[in-house]
Amino acid sequence: MKIGIVGLGLMGGSLGLALKKESNKYTLLGYDHNPSHQKDALRLKLVDEIVDDFSTIKACDIIVLTIPVDAIITTIQQLTDVNEKCTIIDFGSSKEKISNAIPSSIRKNFVTAHPMTGTENFGPKAAIEELYTDKTIVICDVDKSGEFQKGVSLNLFKDIQANIVFMNAKEHDRHAAFISHMPHAVSYAIANTVMRQEDPKSIVALAGGGFKSMSRIAKSSPNMWEDIFRQNRENLIESIEAFNQEMIFCKTLIEEEKWDELNQWMTEASGLHNIL
Repeated sequence: MKIGIVGLGLMGGSLGLALKKESNKYTLLGYDHNPSHQKDALRLKLVDEIVDDFSTIKACDIIVLTIPVDAIITTIQQLTDVNEKCTIIDFGSSKEKISNAIPSSIRKNFVTAHPMTGTENFGPKAAIEELYTDKTIVICDVDKSGEFQKGVSLNLFKDIQANIVFMNAKEHDRHAAFISHMPHAVSYAIANTVMRQEDPKSIVALAGGGFKSMSRIAKSSPNMWEDIFRQNRENLIESIEAFNQEMIFCKTLIEEEKWDELNQWMTEASGLHNIL
């Protein structure tokens, strides 16, 4: 089977490494507009071959789109002439707008998925062989995918040892806003809060594990996350408002010196780890 991986950064590169480790039944073709990404992907053996002609990608048995969400929607429109047996999988972090943008003529070819994994790093050099191992991949609106394509995608996800969850796209986007998109916004806010103080270097000199953990994902690609924030705007706003309410409540308890209530608020928060 020929797999065309469009986008050779963290997600696409890690997919290539995982498939090379777990199975020899795939030939991996890579496609990326960035020449340095192309060179790095070959040097790091993330794919077997780099192709410049997108028609070569369209002729693959499986096409995996591991590019920013806005680019996924644009690229979808170029895939209307693929073979009826072709399986197209996107790894976008928001799903509803992508799912709705798929032309009806190739809707059965599509499996819309979101791997719930990643790091703050990006580009081919960030690729990790075990990125998908035992991680959840959410498949959305699976009833709109063809049975053949569903089977192909499930086998591929099995080969990279991922766990599968099914969900509709609207539900996914709301959940992702709270568990992924809003925390990224918070991390950027934490970083900017420190950077805008009079002496950020002195403040950072005191940084321990807690601050580093909470600010780590602020290193993530601004271009990628701008796209995600735009596509999931309404859900993200709702999640930020919910977060702000909790912060205001915390601030009020501190201002009014309601220490017992503050302790109870913290105790309730610690209960999250009982369900993780």
